[in-house]
Amino acid sequence: MMVNQTALQKPGFGCLRKFSGAVAVALFLFRPCLAQSHFELNRITGPISLDGRSDEAAWETVAPLPLIMYQPTHGGSLTERTEIRIAYDDHYLYASGRFYDTDPGGVRVNSLYRDRTRNDDTFDLIIDSFNDKENGLWFRTNPAGIRVDMAVSGDGRGLNADWDTFWDAEAVQTEEGWFAELRIPFSSLGFQKKQDQVVVGLIAFRFISRKNERHLFPAIPNEWPYQTISQAREVILNGIRIQRPVYLTPYTLGGFGQIANLNQAGSGFQMDSQWEKDIGLDIKYNITSNLTLDVTLNTDFAQVEADDQMVNLTRFSLFFPEKRRFFQERAGIFSFGTTVWTNTQVFHSRRIGIHEGQEVPILGGARLIGRVGNWDIGCLDMQTREMKDLDLSSENFGVLRVRRRIINPYSYAGCILTSRMGVDGSYNHTYGADATFRMTEREYVIVRWAQSIDSELLKQKRYDFRDSGSGFFALQRRSQEGLDFMASASYMGRDFTPEMGFTTLQNFTEFAWSVSYDWFPGEDSPFRRVSPIQCFGFAALRNEDRTLESAQLEYDTDLYWKSGSSIWLDGEVYYENLQTAIPFPDNTEIPEGSYTFFKVEGGYNMAGGNLFRSYISGGYGGFYDGTRMEAGVTSVWNASRHLELLLQYSLNRVHFSSRNQEFNAHILRLRVQSAINSRFSIHAFLQYNSIADIFASNIRMRYNFSEGHDLWLVYNEALNTDRDRFEIIPPLTSNRTVLAKYTYTIGI
Repeated sequence: MMVNQTALQKPGFGCLRKFSGAVAVALFLFRPCLAQSHFELNRITGPISLDGRSDEAAWETVAPLPLIMYQPTHGGSLTERTEIRIAYDDHYLYASGRFYDTDPGGVRVNSLYRDRTRNDDTFDLIIDSFNDKENGLWFRTNPAGIRVDMAVSGDGRGLNADWDTFWDAEAVQTEEGWFAELRIPFSSLGFQKKQDQVVVGLIAFRFISRKNERHLFPAIPNEWPYQTISQAREVILNGIRIQRPVYLTPYTLGGFGQIANLNQAGSGFQMDSQWEKDIGLDIKYNITSNLTLDVTLNTDFAQVEADDQMVNLTRFSLFFPEKRRFFQERAGIFSFGTTVWTNTQVFHSRRIGIHEGQEVPILGGARLIGRVGNWDIGCLDMQTREMKDLDLSSENFGVLRVRRRIINPYSYAGCILTSRMGVDGSYNHTYGADATFRMTEREYVIVRWAQSIDSELLKQKRYDFRDSGSGFFALQRRSQEGLDFMASASYMGRDFTPEMGFTTLQNFTEFAWSVSYDWFPGEDSPFRRVSPIQCFGFAALRNEDRTLESAQLEYDTDLYWKSGSSIWLDGEVYYENLQTAIPFPDNTEIPEGSYTFFKVEGGYNMAGGNLFRSYISGGYGGFYDGTRMEAGVTSVWNASRHLELLLQYSLNRVHFSSRNQEFNAHILRLRVQSAINSRFSIHAFLQYNSIADIFASNIRMRYNFSEGHDLWLVYNEALNTDRDRFEIIPPLTSNRTVLAKYTYTIGI
């Protein structure tokens, strides 16, 4: 490997542009001036057969990357020999790993299931293809050659495991260890070329599961998590030719569904049946090397994984993440939150095609994502069908997001616009602006403001700029070693209603803070990381009278062993001032009034390298004017690489002795993941919710003929487990669906 020692920026005054007056002083104080040097990657000089062995002569001309031990002891001696090489040709990025092991029988392959390598030995690449210091694409394989791809956002703090793209991986195990090769088309990455040269950020590592050991390039300090995009090493690729294929993915769908509905007389239930058949098309095209267009016609989401059943013991709506693949491409660019306490988002894609838990057919839409110069661009437009039974007109949903680097490579400013327009004339628009400034190497300032405009408010002639807005200001220090802190202030008006986003409460001002202190004891200690101080708190005030509505203070202590196990203990104090009563299960409720209560909780996580592992937690304390006991356990057993069982159970016992009210909430989840090989797999997700009295099953079988060529069989059913709770007894099955879906991707 050739190393170009020419620095991008020289340290000191030379990296500052010449400004005058106060602007120059401010930039001198706050702009980080760090020396960086490029690695110039090798071009492949001969043919490579993608078989995992990396024994071709072409690989011998590529020097291995210099690796450090990141964990369990940062900077310690590598206990196993590791060689990682990165190279490229005109159309592909190649990576090879030679992972020697003195105990080949200890190499972990827990599953052959696509996108599942939980606690396996792995070979990972994280590529910041636009070199924006913020977002990345994560590629992983294990000793069985199973592929996992994810999208990283927020400088490594956000992870989207539902993102997928086209690439290849092969691996082989021998008596010496295991060996792997990756081949990633440049068309799956996206780049910006400058004078026939591309600069990207690169992080590469090997993970040894049974030892909780990570061999990492580059030498990212302990202060940063290993997946921190801004710490990636910049590497150069010269003279590459980025292909721009068109991927056409038609699908055909057929199946049968039943749902229990009240009959016209209202005297009983009847099972309404319906045969389903449909066709649709998805198109992906790289307009340029750095802009990707996705078009969908008659969109279908039949193979989507079911949401987790949950018990809501708050007075707010639950937030469910987006799992539909069409919305995953660089989804982090659309993130725009304005509060901490209530998790307000200006845009949440689950508002499109889902209404009150029911699917709304999507006629079609398009999404444009990419980077032009210093600008990040995201544009999405979707059209839904009319749903008379839900009293919904056909609606158009649009969102535009742009961001630009400012001041330094780690700071940006941008704006967002969302729009929902119904055929019936109703509309809701939200616009906002934000900026993130990196003031020093670890200190950040974040500013956001958003404004909603709703047709109903305008008809009532009560639109007010301040009441329809929401703002956020935060000062952060980001570090996982030493001091880390955050202080923020948020405002939300009474009429702030971004209908394409997620909100739970209006008309409050919030102050939130967190402080933590961590250290890494070193090689002689059994602990990898000690976190004696983890504090968090917030206070929310009503805007109309400045009275305290809600507050929380939490103190947490964590210990992490080098084996990968951990233990935590925390204490929490809550204050709630309720102006109306809150209903809870089994005819219980919290009366209006003021409440102060305290809770303690803790948990223990076993080391992830074990074939059987459990994670247990529990807590006890006050709950408004009563008590709450909670317990949970998650157990995972990898019976073989063909079968993984995951069992989760949670219990909440809530008792109000003064009112002689109580309820118990049980949630039971069982996931069975079975893979005969890397092509044929079955995933069964079974759930029981005692509060909703539902037993739900989601079973999906997938046969992957080749990349982009799949056959899906999907079975969903929801059972009523307590039919006597209704005056009119419902059937055992409330709904049932059996679907088959076939997709075939054509590359042009």
